[in-house]
Amino acid sequence: MSATNKRRIETDIMKLTTADYDLQLVNDNLQEFQVRFTGPADTPFAGGVWKIHVELPDQYPYKSPSIGFMNKIFHPNIDELSGSVCLDVINTTWSPMFDMVNVFESFLPQLLRYPNPNDPLNGEAASLLMRNPKEYDAKVKEYVQRYATKEALDASDGKKTEEEDEDEEMSDVGSISDMDE
Repeated sequence: MSATNKRRIETDIMKLTTADYDLQLVNDNLQEFQVRFTGPADTPFAGGVWKIHVELPDQYPYKSPSIGFMNKIFHPNIDELSGSVCLDVINTTWSPMFDMVNVFESFLPQLLRYPNPNDPLNGEAASLLMRNPKEYDAKVKEYVQRYATKEALDASDGKKTEEEDEDEEMSDVGSISDMDE
């Protein structure tokens, strides 16, 4: 990787952190990190929090980043199992003029606001959106509640939710058979 590319990556990471994005490097590597991304208001994704995995190639910014959702999301253009994103601006029309802040402040919010059911990675979501938009919105909201709450993310980070803490406290009490010994 050239010094110019490295400087650009450092600048993009700095911009993300100064824009108040929660960013965590993977193995202290500037080219691989995770960012917490909040669903845009006025959409069925509002209130959801997703962990986005980002990998920057050595040729970044001349080559596009690899972007993937780590927790489940129900969307026609996001593969439910792998989390890969089908978005032209990232996959085919990327430009070095774009930066990581563009990805999180424009590209991903636009993707969630305006799904394209004609180019699906998730056929079920695309079909439901075209057949019954209200049912699609309800399913998106169900996924948000199940997989994209702060508690669900904290649990996936190894942090315990309040409910898990309470369960652990109860199991620490011991059982009746312990008293017989």
